[in-house]
Amino acid sequence: MGLTAPESAPVLAIDAGNSKTDVAVVTAAGQVLATARGGGFRPPAVGVAAAMDALAEPVARAFADAGVTSVAHVSACLANADLPVEEERLADALRARAWGPSVEVRNDTFAILRAGVAEPRGVAVVCGAGINCVGMRPDGRTARFPAIGRVSGDWGGGWGLAEEALWYAARAEDGRGEPTALSHTLPAHFGLPSMYALIEALHLEHIAHDRRHELTPVLFATAADGDAVARTLVDRLAEEVTVLATVALTRLDLLDEQTPVLLGGGVLTAGHPQLNDTVRELLAARAPKADVRVVTASPVLGAVLLGLDRLGAKPQAQERARGYWESAKG
Repeated sequence: MGLTAPESAPVLAIDAGNSKTDVAVVTAAGQVLATARGGGFRPPAVGVAAAMDALAEPVARAFADAGVTSVAHVSACLANADLPVEEERLADALRARAWGPSVEVRNDTFAILRAGVAEPRGVAVVCGAGINCVGMRPDGRTARFPAIGRVSGDWGGGWGLAEEALWYAARAEDGRGEPTALSHTLPAHFGLPSMYALIEALHLEHIAHDRRHELTPVLFATAADGDAVARTLVDRLAEEVTVLATVALTRLDLLDEQTPVLLGGGVLTAGHPQLNDTVRELLAARAPKADVRVVTASPVLGAVLLGLDRLGAKPQAQERARGYWESAKG
């Protein structure tokens, strides 16, 4: 149900990921008044207060450019809001900032889903640093997963793939595992001669921990060259993406209806043929009515559209906002 608000009442939309934050101030008519970008949003690493302080910087710039000091509604899609209780805590922290009287916080995966559909209906699987899946229906029903790592049953994501590749490569070099070209391609990426040298460099932090994610594209390149172990890992990721989407569709009673299934995040939007083709093949068999699409729209658009949904904005307003980001992308 939409909020009671004048047509000109603005929305503050926030898409805050681990590496960057995008904010936008948009009227209920879909006019974009201002945008701004900031750094990553990582409450588990720096604490909620410090994360909110960092978020305040791009918000202040957007407010200044838009000529406003507050908004009618704050639509925030935030990384690390993996559980409903975390969404509530972050919503309380946003209310304390007094940016607007109405605040709604969702996991940032919802932003990617909403950015890729014309109405709040569909399923999105996002594979970037981690992996997650959400689904929604216009009546407010949602499907989601905790998505906090192996403890919640997750497998995949850029970080997870890099760790798996290192595990197989290490065992291949010392004889515990089957041969794989990964034992050469992974250390070669860092200019090192062997997995032993790479293990040592990572352990002693001669190579920064955060650089491990660079090995994920190496894994896909090795798979594309025909390496059996690397190809098995890519196929396992395709299976995981398919399982997430199928379970979400089933929970929402959408398995037998024509429904968008959106693929987002750096790994799924990179255009790896083996991964994306296999996902499409598996979904065609298990969810034949799934309309599989790769989402390239800016996630902050999804936060904007969710905010406009909340305000009960007209379809023309959503089209106007979407047109802004399509023009910016072009």
